[in-house]
Amino acid sequence: MKNITFKADDALIEKARLKARQENRSLNDVFNEWLKVYIYPFEHGKDYRTIMNKLSYANSGRSFTRDELNER
Repeated sequence: MKNITFKADDALIEKARLKARQENRSLNDVFNEWLKVYIYPFEHGKDYRTIMNKLSYANSGRSFTRDELNER
């Protein structure tokens, strides 16, 4: 891997580090993931399981009836 240097606002860096720490990740891992998405934007969403894992935090707390799902 190659090392690179960027300039960024100190407050943004600290907030990003905190968020990465809360996700049990390093800021470097987060940046590398972002870089892949930036380069290959259409390939990122192809994996259904990856998307579902990223959305696993969302929970309605109950099952909905068919009528409730089809309400407008």
